[in-house]
Amino acid sequence: MPIATPEQYAQMLDTAKAQGFAFPAFNVSSSQTLNAVLQGLAEAGSDGIIQVTTGGADYFAGHTVKARAAGALAFAKFAHEVAKAYPVTVALHTDHCPKEALDSFVYPLIAASEEEVKAGRNPIFQSHMWDGSAVPLDENLEIAKDILPKIKNIDAILEVEIGVVGGEEDGVKHEGSNEALYTTLNDAIAAVEALGLGENGRYMAALTFGNVHGVYKPGNVKLRPSLLKEIQDGLAEKYGTGPKPLDLVFHGGSGSTDDEIAEAVANGVVKMNIDTDTQYAFTRSIADYMFKNYDGVLKVDGEVGNKKQYDPRAWGKVAETAMAARVGESTRQLGSAGKSISA
Repeated sequence: MPIATPEQYAQMLDTAKAQGFAFPAFNVSSSQTLNAVLQGLAEAGSDGIIQVTTGGADYFAGHTVKARAAGALAFAKFAHEVAKAYPVTVALHTDHCPKEALDSFVYPLIAASEEEVKAGRNPIFQSHMWDGSAVPLDENLEIAKDILPKIKNIDAILEVEIGVVGGEEDGVKHEGSNEALYTTLNDAIAAVEALGLGENGRYMAALTFGNVHGVYKPGNVKLRPSLLKEIQDGLAEKYGTGPKPLDLVFHGGSGSTDDEIAEAVANGVVKMNIDTDTQYAFTRSIADYMFKNYDGVLKVDGEVGNKKQYDPRAWGKVAETAMAARVGESTRQLGSAGKSISA
């Protein structure tokens, strides 16, 4: 199916929230990892979100040139073309853009979508993230308030981060007190006062409840998904809305238990970022292939090796399929499997 239209993306998120599931959002950095996500989603019968960071976009453009806007556009053009062959609907998203990268990443991409919309077409990306977690909350929200109408103008959705996710994601690193890892109700109220509740443009909020980017074992991070319910209930009471007024995003979920994920989704999470686990699935399968086919992929002791084994397509297919399996696991964990709007 073609990439989601703005209306389809809104329908995806609305359906997830109404039915109590979330969409996995997979970071990719190459055509191979993008194809792996499409394969995994199609095999699971799930729609989903495919996203690229500043570092991923740099890599798409060529790791020696660091042309991230061009890399992101190349990713999007490739995705728009190859996604047509898969029977699921996917949205494209830019992930974790810090303040210093706005001018080289999100703003040029918004401008490119403005030209598409003026020509009567859909935006190139369906949502963009502004990551203001490294600046004071007032500044974070002031910048978000400035970006939101630009995003609304292209019929896309903004993602903001209210709080601090620990660890590191593509060079965006946070270290600080444990208290900083937990968004408060007052933080969320400040966000609503600045951005509204949809009337000024739709946005998703990555509230933090102990999340940490990167690799950790279950139990090593103190997640408090119940905090999301406290914040949602507090906002609903203050503003007189229905339950779960915010569309929430779960960052830093690697190592989370099934129960923690289920509780977060029940409290309004509609999007969960997946990166570390799929990276490992991809690379682990390559390592296994190389060890098992050592004599074929290397010209050992003057031999010629086995071209069929060192052809990058041979081990690439193995890696894509391994990553696709982890993609499918995420859709089942989040409840999106078998619920494609394309079905």
